[in-house]
Amino acid sequence: MDRLRAFEVFVTVVSRRGFGRAAEALSTSPANVTRYVNELEAHLGTRLLNRTSRTLSLTEGGETLYARCKSILDDVAETEGLVSSAAVEPRGRLRINAPVSFGIQYLAPLWPRFTQTYPGIELDVALIDRVVDIVDEGYDLAIRISRAGPTSHAARKLATSQNILCASPAYLDRVGHPTVPADLFTHRCIGYTYAATGDEWQLIDGGGKTHAVRVDCHMHTNNGDTARAAALAGQGIIWQPTFLIGNDLRAGTLVQVLPDYRLPEIDILAMYPSRRHLSARVRVMIDFLVGAFGGVPHGIGVTQTRWASRRRRADGASRAYVRRARTFRFRGRGIVLRVGARWCALPVTINAACRCRKRAAWLSRQQAISQPPPPAAQSRRASRAT
Repeated sequence: MDRLRAFEVFVTVVSRRGFGRAAEALSTSPANVTRYVNELEAHLGTRLLNRTSRTLSLTEGGETLYARCKSILDDVAETEGLVSSAAVEPRGRLRINAPVSFGIQYLAPLWPRFTQTYPGIELDVALIDRVVDIVDEGYDLAIRISRAGPTSHAARKLATSQNILCASPAYLDRVGHPTVPADLFTHRCIGYTYAATGDEWQLIDGGGKTHAVRVDCHMHTNNGDTARAAALAGQGIIWQPTFLIGNDLRAGTLVQVLPDYRLPEIDILAMYPSRRHLSARVRVMIDFLVGAFGGVPHGIGVTQTRWASRRRRADGASRAYVRRARTFRFRGRGIVLRVGARWCALPVTINAACRCRKRAAWLSRQQAISQPPPPAAQSRRASRAT
């Protein structure tokens, strides 16, 4: 029995989910495919496939053999490609692990372009937020939003992101803005399960000093999108990377908390086991990702300093307008106010809204004082005097 051919037939049957489809892919007859699988089962002394007229499933031994045979066949294809002058493009299966939110938002749009460029590479992408063991779990490449994992792994930087503390305007309007890191202890916070420091949040002030605050998290989640949804619903304060919440900050649906403090920047890395030979398919994937991101993907490079300066400029402009305004209207996501003979528009920030309400209340009191009382009130006062 040609064991390498038997391995190839077995892997094709499993991947194509049928003997007939495997025979078409291998350009042979279904009888030959059946014969190879039967001989392989007889040689190993165990059943590999559970077969009925309608279904095909792997046994426990079959699952183990399939994973190993797939790896062997990929190595064979790569070896042939290295020594064959005719084969110029990488081939084989490439297993990639990436975080869920980042994988959906930034990596998924790239895969069609990659497969068009390298049609010989079969992608197997697993989105998992926990830090996986690349070697033990059989991954060729892992995209990490931190340097977590064994230090022996090699890594190449794709981009830099920034974690930001933020909450919804509704929550901050209801509870108030924290002014120093210690205030976070009195707020409802939403924790990230895989955070390296747990519920101890570390913030850096303008002088570079780190402030560690142990917060009281009423909710934990292992997924950034879940934390973002909770924050948008006014459930509390979160810290998440700008690639996930950047659009919300720009739209004003989330507002930065403690803008004078920052969280450490984080690198987005492509990691792979350094002890293994860097295959051609891993090398071209890394080069592809570096070129696609260019160091700072869209929405990832928005730093805390830029958001703080934008907010200070907006607050300064709104303060000047509000002091001179005579009329206010809240319209959609903005405030329309009349300054002199013209109308001006401002975004609804918490500070601007509070200033507008205070100014409107002051104007109402001034108008009530300056206007004469209505005739009914005048007659009541005259009757009391007599």
